[in-house]
Parts: sequence; C-alpha cells; structure tokens
Amino acid sequence: MSTQLKSSLGTMHLWGIAVGLVISGEYFGWSYGWGTAGTLGFLIATILVAAMYVSFIFSFTELTTAIPHAGGPFAYSRRAFGETGGLIAGLATLIEFVFAPPAIAMAIGAYLNVQFPALDPKLVAVGAYIVFMGLNIVGITIAATFELIVTILAVIELLVFMGVVSPGFSFSNFVLNGWAGSSEFGLPAISGIFAAIPFAIWFFLAIEGAAMAAEEAKDPQRTIPKAYTTGILTLVLLAFGVMIFAGGAGDWTKLSNVNDPLPQAMKMVVGEHSGWLHMLVWIGLFGLIASFHGIILGYSRQFFALARAGYLPAGLAKLSRFQTPHRAIITGGVIGIGSIYSDSLINLQGMSLTAAMITMAVFGAIVMYIMSMLSLFKLRKTEPTLQRPFMAPGFPVVPGIALVLAVICLISMAWFNPVIGLIFLGFMAAGYAYFSLTAMQRSRAPADALLSGKK
Repeated sequence: MSTQLKSSLGTMHLWGIAVGLVISGEYFGWSYGWGTAGTLGFLIATILVAAMYVSFIFSFTELTTAIPHAGGPFAYSRRAFGETGGLIAGLATLIEFVFAPPAIAMAIGAYLNVQFPALDPKLVAVGAYIVFMGLNIVGITIAATFELIVTILAVIELLVFMGVVSPGFSFSNFVLNGWAGSSEFGLPAISGIFAAIPFAIWFFLAIEGAAMAAEEAKDPQRTIPKAYTTGILTLVLLAFGVMIFAGGAGDWTKLSNVNDPLPQAMKMVVGEHSGWLHMLVWIGLFGLIASFHGIILGYSRQFFALARAGYLPAGLAKLSRFQTPHRAIITGGVIGIGSIYSDSLINLQGMSLTAAMITMAVFGAIVMYIMSMLSLFKLRKTEPTLQRPFMAPGFPVVPGIALVLAVICLISMAWFNPVIGLIFLGFMAAGYAYFSLTAMQRSRAPADALLSGKK
C-alpha cells in the first residue's frame, strides 16, 4: 500500500494554500463579533488576535521547516512529547479542520441564495462538498493550482470591495454604538471583547494548514518561510481593511448576524441593483471556495498522517491512483455534511449553525496552537542540534507572546462557550478512548524518522 505523498508544490502554491485556507474568514463569520463586542470592542479583540497570529506564524515556521511532515502539529507534538502529545495536537487539528468547512459551505449557500432565493443553502453546501472533494482527489498539483487562482481572485475582490464602498465610508458610522454594553447587546465592554475572540480568530483560522502540505512542497526549507511570511502579512492587511470599510459603510448592526456581510455592506452604498453588488456575490464566492477547497486538503492530510502513524484506521492512509488520500477526503466530507444537518440540535444551545461550527473549529485551533508552541520550547531544549533552516525570531519572547495569548484565548473561549467546550472535550475523550485501545495498531505502523527523531 502506497503511503508516500508526491513533492510538487512551489512557493506560490504554498502562499495560495496558506492565504486560501483563511480568506473566507474575510468574507463572513467575523461580523458575528460585532454583535458581541461592538465595532470598537471587536477591533481590540482583532488587534490582540492578529498579534497572536503574527508571533505564532513566525514561530510555527521553525517547526514546519525543521519537521516537514503531512501531520503538521501532530508530528511536532509527537516528536516533542511522545504519543500522547501527538494525540492531543492531532485530534485538536482534526477538529479544527473538519468543523470549519461546514460553516464555509453554508456561507457558500448563503451567497448563492442572494442571487437565487429559491436555492436551499444546505443543498448548495452538500453540492460544494461533492465537487471539491472530487477536485482534491484528482491530484495535489491540480488542486493547488486551482487554489492559487481562486485565492488571487478572492484577494482582488476584497480590494475591489474596499474601493467600491469607500465613497460611502464614514468613520462616524464605524464608531457609532461601537462598544458593547448598551441594552442592545447586554454585555459589559470588556466581557464583549473576550466573548468576541472566536470571531476575531476566524479572520486568520487555518493559515497553519499549509504545514500539512510540507511533504508535498519542493524545497520546504526555503519555500515555506516565504509562503508563511507573505501570507500572514496579506491576511492582516485584508482583515483590518475589510472590517473597517464594512463598518463605515452604514448601519453596521445590520451586518452583525448574517453570513454575507460584504454584499449587505455594499448594498448600503451602491443599492440593491448595482452591477458591483452582483459582481461581489459571484466573485466573492471565490474567497469561500478557496478556503473550503484548501481546508479539505488540510483535513485529509491530517487524517492521512494520523492513520499512517496508527492513530486512526490504516485504511485512511491509503492513496488513490492520483497519489491523494481519497478515503481521508471522503471521511471528512461525510462528517461535515452530517454537521450541516445538525442545526436542529445546535439551535437547542441558542447558537446558529455557523457560529457553533466556527466556535468548535476555534477550540481545536487554540489547543493546537498551545501544543505547537510548547513543542517549540521543548524541542529547543531536548534537540538543540536539530537542523532548523528557519529559526523563530526573538526567541523566547515571540513564541512566548503567541503561547500566552493562545492560553488567554482558550480561557475566554471556555468561559463564554461552555456547551461547545464540553462537546469539544467529548470529541477529545472519544479520541483518547480509541487511542487507548489501539496500541497494537500503532506498533505495526511504519517507522517515521520525522516523528521519532531517529535517523
């Protein structure tokens, strides 16, 4: 059975994956943070989260280039902390990447529903899964090239959005009722800032997924640092630009609980029948598609890596004739489609499906970020001679900032989202139970020098 991925991706492909994985976060999801913290409170939350991500990515790149493995954080944590450490990071990453796509798929349905009101957003979401699982199965080079094209289009469209709404922009619109704490929101301003953290994280969530393409990168020690550095700078500029221009376009409270805030913001400036609006809806789909397609690539590589190491059934590590992990791709899709139709359960918790999926994905991400930074510190101590083509700048301060901010985010998440937090812990506990019963399966897995550190 073949379990070796093919190396064929260059710097631009990796930049496209890194930015494309995230860029849907600029199109939807983040505006729920306005309903929690107000525009000004959410701006502060976003500044804190952006600082965490910048320091995290510059630190995470050291791990990615030193250990270019499809498992990404799973591989780093297993090498640093052994099998249990690998399990925690691997399961957290899997939860992040499996539960983000349903939210994006529903946003794709919402965007198309603007043009075709008769379309059922759920059926559109299922159709998106089928199409893009198929595209991921037919080959990594084709999939990554497609990802690069739609990511470039999505970036251009966000710049167009800012340009089109700029004539109607007013900073007074952005700051009006900008602090949560009024009777409209019912939360003190500081509490609102912390409660909005998941939606600020959504601006940047999954950029680390490019690490899971490291085995398929050409010269990862050189290409990955370039892709990550330019990628995080691209996303920070776009996140603040989109948020500020959308908030200044009109009454921002009308955008705080919808899945298509950019078209709705543009309506405030150019009206419902403008050609600019129709262009945004159609081209804006590229941003959602880029992330959806890229995260399918990410979750499939995480399933693949965990299965290859014996943490999941070995069949999930089997490759298709296109040298892609087709069973892993399909498995994540089945879980995602099931999540789309779980909204009746989610509604019992008082959350929309989109908000619940975002929150669940963020729980996984934050736990993975913490494990990754702990792994960086541990490996610096236990493996000082490990070849590190890229070293985290400002060590230990920069990774320390990422670690501290990630812990603060996790505490805030658990405090404001106890139900989703308990469900997350339930998934982790189920994974640990399977892990405990399958030691023999791991002992039969092929040896992997990148996981053990043994050459």
